[in-house]
Amino acid sequence: MESPAEQDASTDHEQLLPELVAHLRSSRTQLRQEWANRITGASLLSSMTPQEIFSEATSVYDNYVEVLETGSVEALQHYAQNLSERIIPRGVETHEVVGIVLLLRDVLARSLFEKYHSDFALLNRILDAYEPAANRIANTVSVSFVQERERVIRQQQDSIRELSTPVLQVRERLLILPIIGVLDAQRARQLTEQLLSGIRAHRAKVVVVDITGVPDVDVSVANHLVQTVDASRLMGAGVIITGLSSKIAQTLVRIGVDLSKVNTVGDLQGGIEEAERLLGFTVRRAADADRQQE
Repeated sequence: MESPAEQDASTDHEQLLPELVAHLRSSRTQLRQEWANRITGASLLSSMTPQEIFSEATSVYDNYVEVLETGSVEALQHYAQNLSERIIPRGVETHEVVGIVLLLRDVLARSLFEKYHSDFALLNRILDAYEPAANRIANTVSVSFVQERERVIRQQQDSIRELSTPVLQVRERLLILPIIGVLDAQRARQLTEQLLSGIRAHRAKVVVVDITGVPDVDVSVANHLVQTVDASRLMGAGVIITGLSSKIAQTLVRIGVDLSKVNTVGDLQGGIEEAERLLGFTVRRAADADRQQE
Protein backbone atom coordinates (compact mmCIF):
# COMPACT_ATOMS: atom_id res chain seq x y z
CA MET A 1 0.00 0.00 0.00
CA GLU A 2 1.35 3.41 -0.99
CA SER A 3 2.23 5.92 1.70
CA PRO A 4 0.65 9.42 1.60
CA ALA A 5 3.93 10.82 0.24
CA GLU A 6 4.00 8.22 -2.55
CA GLN A 7 0.38 8.94 -3.40
CA ASP A 8 1.11 12.67 -3.63
CA ALA A 9 4.10 12.01 -5.90
CA SER A 10 2.01 9.76 -8.15
CA THR A 11 -0.72 12.39 -8.41
CA ASP A 12 1.87 15.06 -9.18
CA HIS A 13 3.34 12.92 -11.96
CA GLU A 14 -0.09 12.38 -13.50
CA GLN A 15 -0.72 16.11 -13.50
CA LEU A 16 2.66 17.01 -14.99
CA LEU A 17 2.86 14.37 -17.73
CA PRO A 18 0.26 16.06 -20.00
CA GLU A 19 2.28 19.28 -19.84
CA LEU A 20 5.47 17.32 -20.56
CA VAL A 21 3.89 15.52 -23.53
CA ALA A 22 2.52 18.79 -24.93
CA HIS A 23 6.00 20.33 -24.85
CA LEU A 24 7.62 17.36 -26.58
CA ARG A 25 4.95 17.39 -29.28
CA SER A 26 5.21 21.12 -29.91
CA SER A 27 9.02 20.83 -30.15
CA ARG A 28 8.88 17.62 -32.21
CA THR A 29 10.56 18.91 -35.37
CA GLN A 30 13.49 20.54 -33.59
CA LEU A 31 14.10 17.72 -31.08
CA ARG A 32 13.76 14.97 -33.67
CA GLN A 33 16.34 16.64 -35.92
CA GLU A 34 18.68 17.27 -33.00
CA TRP A 35 18.45 13.62 -31.99
CA ALA A 36 19.14 12.41 -35.54
CA ASN A 37 22.18 14.71 -35.69
CA ARG A 38 23.43 13.36 -32.37
CA ILE A 39 23.07 9.77 -33.66
CA THR A 40 25.12 10.59 -36.76
CA GLY A 41 27.68 12.54 -34.73
CA ALA A 42 28.17 9.58 -32.39
CA SER A 43 28.72 7.26 -35.41
CA LEU A 44 25.77 5.09 -34.40
CA LEU A 45 23.67 3.22 -36.99
CA SER A 46 26.53 3.74 -39.43
CA SER A 47 25.15 1.00 -41.68
CA MET A 48 22.08 3.15 -42.36
CA THR A 49 21.78 6.26 -44.52
CA PRO A 50 21.00 9.68 -42.96
CA GLN A 51 17.55 9.50 -44.55
CA GLU A 52 16.90 6.11 -42.99
CA ILE A 53 18.13 7.30 -39.61
CA PHE A 54 15.83 10.34 -39.75
CA SER A 55 12.86 8.19 -40.75
CA GLU A 56 13.44 5.75 -37.89
CA ALA A 57 14.11 8.62 -35.49
CA THR A 58 10.70 10.06 -36.38
CA SER A 59 8.93 6.77 -35.66
CA VAL A 60 10.81 6.12 -32.43
CA TYR A 61 10.21 9.69 -31.23
CA ASP A 62 6.46 9.44 -31.83
CA ASN A 63 6.27 6.07 -30.09
CA TYR A 64 8.35 7.45 -27.23
CA VAL A 65 5.98 10.37 -26.67
CA GLU A 66 2.94 8.12 -26.94
CA VAL A 67 4.26 5.90 -24.16
CA LEU A 68 4.84 8.95 -21.99
CA GLU A 69 1.25 9.97 -22.60
CA THR A 70 -0.52 6.63 -22.19
CA GLY A 71 1.85 4.75 -19.88
CA SER A 72 1.41 1.64 -22.09
CA VAL A 73 4.47 0.06 -23.69
CA GLU A 74 2.63 -2.53 -25.82
CA ALA A 75 2.69 -0.44 -29.00
CA LEU A 76 6.34 0.42 -28.38
CA GLN A 77 7.21 -3.26 -27.87
CA HIS A 78 5.58 -4.11 -31.19
CA TYR A 79 7.39 -1.30 -32.97
CA ALA A 80 10.73 -2.16 -31.31
CA GLN A 81 10.42 -5.78 -32.45
CA ASN A 82 9.58 -4.67 -35.99
CA LEU A 83 12.49 -2.23 -35.96
CA SER A 84 14.85 -4.94 -34.71
CA GLU A 85 13.78 -7.31 -37.48
CA ARG A 86 14.66 -4.64 -40.04
CA ILE A 87 17.95 -3.37 -38.67
CA ILE A 88 19.60 -6.53 -37.29
CA PRO A 89 20.23 -7.88 -40.82
CA ARG A 90 21.92 -4.53 -41.53
CA GLY A 91 24.54 -5.30 -38.90
CA VAL A 92 23.25 -2.96 -36.18
CA GLU A 93 24.68 -3.95 -32.78
CA THR A 94 23.04 -3.95 -29.35
CA HIS A 95 25.22 -1.10 -28.04
CA GLU A 96 24.05 1.08 -30.93
CA VAL A 97 20.37 0.60 -30.07
CA VAL A 98 21.01 1.27 -26.39
CA GLY A 99 23.08 4.29 -27.39
CA ILE A 100 20.43 5.93 -29.55
CA VAL A 101 17.73 5.47 -26.89
CA LEU A 102 19.99 7.03 -24.25
CA LEU A 103 20.74 9.89 -26.64
CA LEU A 104 17.02 10.55 -27.07
CA ARG A 105 16.53 10.55 -23.32
CA ASP A 106 19.40 13.05 -23.05
CA VAL A 107 18.06 15.31 -25.82
CA LEU A 108 14.60 15.42 -24.24
CA ALA A 109 15.99 15.99 -20.73
CA ARG A 110 18.09 18.94 -21.97
CA SER A 111 15.02 20.37 -23.65
CA LEU A 112 13.11 20.17 -20.38
CA PHE A 113 15.98 21.83 -18.54
CA GLU A 114 16.02 24.72 -21.02
CA LYS A 115 12.25 25.19 -20.72
CA TYR A 116 11.99 25.02 -16.93
CA HIS A 117 15.44 26.17 -15.73
CA SER A 118 14.02 29.41 -14.34
CA ASP A 119 11.79 27.46 -11.93
CA PHE A 120 14.08 24.94 -10.25
CA ALA A 121 11.35 23.39 -8.08
CA LEU A 122 9.10 22.79 -11.08
CA LEU A 123 12.05 21.45 -13.08
CA ASN A 124 12.72 18.85 -10.38
CA ARG A 125 9.06 17.80 -10.39
CA ILE A 126 9.07 17.53 -14.19
CA LEU A 127 12.22 15.43 -14.16
CA ASP A 128 10.83 13.23 -11.39
CA ALA A 129 7.84 12.53 -13.63
CA TYR A 130 9.92 12.08 -16.79
CA GLU A 131 12.86 9.92 -15.68
CA PRO A 132 10.98 6.75 -14.52
CA ALA A 133 8.96 6.71 -17.74
CA ALA A 134 12.07 7.36 -19.85
CA ASN A 135 13.95 4.56 -18.12
CA ARG A 136 11.07 2.15 -18.72
CA ILE A 137 11.01 3.08 -22.40
CA ALA A 138 14.78 2.60 -22.75
CA ASN A 139 14.53 -0.79 -21.05
CA THR A 140 11.61 -1.87 -23.28
CA VAL A 141 13.42 -1.00 -26.52
CA SER A 142 16.70 -2.58 -25.39
CA VAL A 143 15.07 -5.81 -24.20
CA SER A 144 13.02 -6.12 -27.40
CA PHE A 145 16.16 -5.72 -29.50
CA VAL A 146 18.16 -8.24 -27.45
CA GLN A 147 15.33 -10.79 -27.62
CA GLU A 148 15.05 -10.44 -31.38
CA ARG A 149 18.81 -10.65 -31.78
CA GLU A 150 18.93 -13.83 -29.70
CA ARG A 151 16.12 -15.29 -31.83
CA VAL A 152 18.07 -14.52 -35.01
CA ILE A 153 21.25 -16.05 -33.54
CA ARG A 154 19.39 -19.23 -32.56
CA GLN A 155 17.87 -19.41 -36.04
CA GLN A 156 21.30 -18.98 -37.64
CA GLN A 157 22.78 -21.64 -35.37
CA ASP A 158 20.02 -24.08 -36.32
CA SER A 159 20.61 -23.35 -40.00
CA ILE A 160 24.35 -23.90 -39.61
CA ARG A 161 23.77 -27.19 -37.79
CA GLU A 162 21.42 -28.35 -40.53
CA LEU A 163 23.99 -27.47 -43.18
CA SER A 164 26.75 -29.20 -41.23
CA THR A 165 24.76 -32.43 -40.81
CA PRO A 166 22.90 -32.98 -44.11
CA VAL A 167 20.98 -36.21 -44.63
CA LEU A 168 21.64 -37.20 -48.26
CA GLN A 169 19.82 -39.80 -50.32
CA VAL A 170 22.37 -41.70 -52.43
CA ARG A 171 19.92 -44.08 -54.00
CA GLU A 172 16.59 -45.66 -53.17
CA ARG A 173 16.41 -46.69 -49.49
CA LEU A 174 20.04 -45.57 -48.85
CA LEU A 175 20.98 -42.43 -46.91
CA ILE A 176 24.34 -40.90 -46.02
CA LEU A 177 24.92 -38.63 -43.05
CA PRO A 178 28.40 -37.04 -43.21
CA ILE A 179 29.35 -35.33 -39.96
CA ILE A 180 32.06 -32.68 -39.88
CA GLY A 181 33.32 -30.76 -36.86
CA VAL A 182 32.85 -30.99 -33.11
CA LEU A 183 30.01 -33.29 -32.10
CA ASP A 184 28.59 -32.09 -28.79
CA ALA A 185 25.49 -33.33 -26.98
CA GLN A 186 23.15 -30.72 -28.47
CA ARG A 187 24.33 -31.36 -32.00
CA ALA A 188 24.13 -35.11 -31.44
CA ARG A 189 20.47 -34.75 -30.45
CA GLN A 190 19.74 -32.70 -33.54
CA LEU A 191 21.60 -35.24 -35.64
CA THR A 192 19.34 -38.01 -34.33
CA GLU A 193 16.20 -35.99 -35.06
CA GLN A 194 17.32 -35.22 -38.62
CA LEU A 195 18.35 -38.81 -39.26
CA LEU A 196 15.10 -40.31 -38.01
CA SER A 197 13.10 -37.78 -40.03
CA GLY A 198 15.16 -38.66 -43.11
CA ILE A 199 14.60 -42.39 -42.56
CA ARG A 200 10.87 -41.87 -42.39
CA ALA A 201 10.69 -39.45 -45.32
CA HIS A 202 12.78 -41.64 -47.66
CA ARG A 203 11.68 -45.02 -46.26
CA ALA A 204 15.37 -45.82 -45.86
CA LYS A 205 16.62 -49.30 -45.06
CA VAL A 206 20.30 -48.50 -44.59
CA VAL A 207 22.06 -45.37 -43.34
CA VAL A 208 25.78 -44.70 -43.60
CA VAL A 209 26.99 -42.29 -40.89
CA ASP A 210 30.44 -41.00 -41.77
CA ILE A 211 32.41 -39.43 -38.89
CA THR A 212 35.72 -38.99 -40.71
CA GLY A 213 35.55 -35.26 -40.03
CA VAL A 214 34.84 -35.60 -36.29
CA PRO A 215 38.00 -35.03 -34.21
CA ASP A 216 36.79 -36.66 -31.00
CA VAL A 217 33.73 -37.68 -28.98
CA ASP A 218 33.05 -37.80 -25.26
CA VAL A 219 31.14 -40.36 -23.22
CA SER A 220 27.70 -38.78 -23.62
CA VAL A 221 28.09 -38.33 -27.38
CA ALA A 222 29.37 -41.90 -27.84
CA ASN A 223 26.39 -43.26 -25.94
CA HIS A 224 24.12 -41.03 -27.99
CA LEU A 225 25.51 -42.52 -31.20
CA VAL A 226 24.63 -45.98 -29.93
CA GLN A 227 21.13 -44.77 -29.04
CA THR A 228 20.82 -43.34 -32.55
CA VAL A 229 21.68 -46.74 -34.00
CA ASP A 230 19.01 -48.35 -31.79
CA ALA A 231 16.38 -45.75 -32.71
CA SER A 232 17.14 -46.20 -36.42
CA ARG A 233 16.74 -49.98 -36.09
CA LEU A 234 13.34 -49.47 -34.48
CA MET A 235 12.36 -47.51 -37.58
CA GLY A 236 13.55 -50.34 -39.81
CA ALA A 237 16.91 -48.98 -40.93
CA GLY A 238 20.35 -50.43 -40.27
CA VAL A 239 23.23 -48.05 -39.54
CA ILE A 240 26.81 -48.34 -40.76
CA ILE A 241 29.35 -46.04 -39.12
CA THR A 242 32.41 -45.18 -41.20
CA GLY A 243 35.54 -43.11 -40.69
CA LEU A 244 36.30 -44.07 -37.10
CA SER A 245 39.67 -42.59 -36.20
CA SER A 246 42.04 -44.51 -33.96
CA LYS A 247 41.48 -41.90 -31.26
CA ILE A 248 37.71 -42.26 -31.34
CA ALA A 249 37.99 -46.06 -31.50
CA GLN A 250 40.17 -46.04 -28.38
CA THR A 251 37.71 -43.74 -26.66
CA LEU A 252 34.79 -46.05 -27.45
CA VAL A 253 36.71 -49.05 -26.06
CA ARG A 254 37.87 -47.17 -22.98
CA ILE A 255 34.41 -45.95 -22.00
CA GLY A 256 32.89 -49.37 -22.57
CA VAL A 257 30.49 -48.68 -25.44
CA ASP A 258 28.68 -51.85 -26.56
CA LEU A 259 30.26 -52.18 -30.00
CA SER A 260 28.20 -55.27 -30.82
CA LYS A 261 25.36 -52.89 -31.65
CA VAL A 262 27.49 -50.86 -34.07
CA ASN A 263 28.26 -51.92 -37.63
CA THR A 264 31.52 -50.20 -38.58
CA VAL A 265 33.42 -50.00 -41.86
CA GLY A 266 36.78 -48.32 -42.42
CA ASP A 267 35.88 -45.57 -44.88
CA LEU A 268 32.90 -44.00 -46.61
CA GLN A 269 33.43 -45.86 -49.89
CA GLY A 270 33.52 -49.17 -48.06
CA GLY A 271 30.42 -48.17 -46.11
CA ILE A 272 28.48 -47.42 -49.30
CA GLU A 273 29.56 -50.75 -50.84
CA GLU A 274 28.44 -52.59 -47.70
CA ALA A 275 25.13 -50.72 -47.71
CA GLU A 276 24.52 -51.60 -51.37
CA ARG A 277 25.28 -55.23 -50.59
CA LEU A 278 22.73 -55.19 -47.77
CA LEU A 279 20.17 -53.66 -50.12
CA GLY A 280 20.86 -56.30 -52.77
CA PHE A 281 22.48 -53.98 -55.30
CA THR A 282 25.28 -55.37 -57.46
CA VAL A 283 27.95 -52.99 -58.72
CA ARG A 284 29.87 -54.06 -61.84
CA ARG A 285 32.47 -52.35 -63.97
CA ALA A 286 31.11 -50.97 -67.25
CA ALA A 287 33.66 -52.99 -69.27
CA ASP A 288 32.59 -56.22 -67.57
CA ALA A 289 28.94 -55.48 -68.28
CA ASP A 290 29.71 -54.81 -71.95
CA ARG A 291 31.59 -58.12 -72.27
CA GLN A 292 28.67 -59.99 -70.79
CA GLN A 293 26.31 -58.42 -73.30
CA GLU A 294 28.58 -59.52 -76.18
